Amino acid sequence: MDRAEQLKQEAQEQIASHRGELEELSLRIHGNPELSLEEENSSRWLAEYLAGKGFAVTKPAYGLPTAFEAVYWAGNPSIGIIAEYDALPGIGHACGHNVIATAAVGAGLAAKKAAEEFGATIRVIGTPGEEGRGGKIRMARNGAFTNVDAAMMVHPGDYNTSGCEAMAVAILSVEFHGKASHAAGAPQQGVNALEAMIISYNAINSLRQHVVDGSRVHGIITDGGQAANVVPAHSAGLFYIRAKDDEYVETLKERVVGCFEAGARATGAKLEHRWSEPQYSTMKNNGVISGLYARNLEGLGRKVEPYAGRNFGSTDMGNVSYMVPGIHPIIAVAPRGVPIHTEEFETHAGSEAGHRAMVDGATAMAWTVIDLLAEPSKLAQAKEEFSGGGG
Repeated sequence: MDRAEQLKQEAQEQIASHRGELEELSLRIHGNPELSLEEENSSRWLAEYLAGKGFAVTKPAYGLPTAFEAVYWAGNPSIGIIAEYDALPGIGHACGHNVIATAAVGAGLAAKKAAEEFGATIRVIGTPGEEGRGGKIRMARNGAFTNVDAAMMVHPGDYNTSGCEAMAVAILSVEFHGKASHAAGAPQQGVNALEAMIISYNAINSLRQHVVDGSRVHGIITDGGQAANVVPAHSAGLFYIRAKDDEYVETLKERVVGCFEAGARATGAKLEHRWSEPQYSTMKNNGVISGLYARNLEGLGRKVEPYAGRNFGSTDMGNVSYMVPGIHPIIAVAPRGVPIHTEEFETHAGSEAGHRAMVDGATAMAWTVIDLLAEPSKLAQAKEEFSGGGG
């Protein structure tokens, strides 16, 4: 057995020895869901656990109060393992970020020996606010990935892949301002802000027929008035505009705003709209690292399926993948056909299947780190592909 294989065996044993602690940590996060950029307890629990295992922890980190960085050793190269831990409104950890966080922690623990042996650095990077708040992008602006040579994470799903197709997404907040009046006694004196929103919503429905396949426009009306007998003087909505191409999302943004301008013009209501920052990019999967991860996950008995053509959604890991070579694989925690962002998936994320996915994801990532450190040519190939010289 060569040294890399010995290190992989030791890494697997490390994860097994800490499995009970990792499961308890996962369940604690799962049972105490915190929304984007409000993850005070989750980030503290993760940071404290890593500090207790010999990592040098910085918290807060890179400009965000609930971000952290846990560093082990101090050499080159430097591998980033990404943790997410924010939850969704109303349905908690229905995206399984408790699994993401503890898999990252487990991989970091298991890769410590390799970092010592090869003089490298392991960085477990706690990234809050993935659900629409762009935590990784905000952190990147403050240097979070400047000294990272490669980055990886694993996301729960209902299948196993070595990467994902993530869409670019822009988030639009819209308001219409009209004029209140009695809806029966003097409707002619009112300007109906709700009608403006409904006209715009219907215009978006018509637009969907004429957009590039795979694009998405979806949203909700967050304010449609206060009383049925009063012409609504205000309406508001939140909309997501997604595309498989970063350039096309810019085109689609203009067309969607045109739908809202039509609502304003038709009713006389005043339109206000704001694009949320930061904007998410598509995912640039690194083929070299993805191939290593796939081989390692299959070595754990999981069948790895192609990710091409699977619409994952959107992630701020996409932006990171344009800064450093990176991967965003999917690991099954739920039966086939159970989508993320559902109450059923939330249950699976806190189940024994979720624990198994956490262990396998942590192990596959740790083994992939060992491959990159034990064979420097692999990391060099990953960097060459990233810069456009290969792959």
